[in-house]
Amino acid sequence: MLGTAVILTAAGVLFCLVTAMLPGPKARAGDPADVAAPAATLAGATSSAPTSPSPADSPPASATPSVAGATATAQTPQPSAKETPPAASTPAPSAGRIQPGASYKGVATSYAAGDGNGACLFGPSDDLMVAAMNTTDYESSRACGAYVRVRAANGASITVRITNECPLPCAPGQLDLSQEAFAKLADPKLGRIPITWSLLSPQSSGALSIRYKTGSSRYWCAIQVIGHRNPVARLEVRTAAGWRKLPRTDYNYFLSADGSGCGGAMRITDIYGEQLTVEGTALLPDVAQPTRVQFAPH
Repeated sequence: MLGTAVILTAAGVLFCLVTAMLPGPKARAGDPADVAAPAATLAGATSSAPTSPSPADSPPASATPSVAGATATAQTPQPSAKETPPAASTPAPSAGRIQPGASYKGVATSYAAGDGNGACLFGPSDDLMVAAMNTTDYESSRACGAYVRVRAANGASITVRITNECPLPCAPGQLDLSQEAFAKLADPKLGRIPITWSLLSPQSSGALSIRYKTGSSRYWCAIQVIGHRNPVARLEVRTAAGWRKLPRTDYNYFLSADGSGCGGAMRITDIYGEQLTVEGTALLPDVAQPTRVQFAPH
């Protein structure tokens, strides 16, 4: 019995020695050594993607803002305030009711113009070829100073300047002409005739003038433009913060209620978008101060 146990033990030891000397089996797909290689390959693909992205690829989100910002700063520097005027001052055609190149239909009536003055407050004038614009097209004094070519059905035509407002019941398209102007189109006894009219930009015109309203000071002022070839769309004054657009009153003055810009430089824009800058206008109430500028004819 003892001899049998010794023989079995010896056989077991011999089997273990033989098994250890045989070559080991190939690693399986699930072994850790086999998983490490693909992991290294994937990491390499991810890091190279930003280096050579395809058209559909997006660069890493963390890198985009800094790189794009640096490029924009180097190639397109931010303009200074002197290089780019405020958006509100950008020249642009008027969006008012009376448009260049348009023809309007209406009727002509007449009134006694007296000394030629009217709601636009330009003052007396020896030229009585003037007219009052209906309230709708007068547009809170926006039509003031406009030159209008008026044509009657009989072929006669005249040019008048808008110096007054024709209140209701004057209808859109209606012009209330001075008696002197009406007489050049038709017999005054007719009283009312059909017309067509359109905006005119006269070829001959002197320089425009600036007037501060009575009572103006550095604490409050109202500014009027006189003798302009084309209708005025906007008036701005220069302040410490830049150009400031002034609101327009229905009595044809641009108002600075807090005095900002009063007595300083001003910029005037017509309905065609042309801008004129006027420097050195003294703050003198009720004095028409001539300038050296005028809008171009169209």
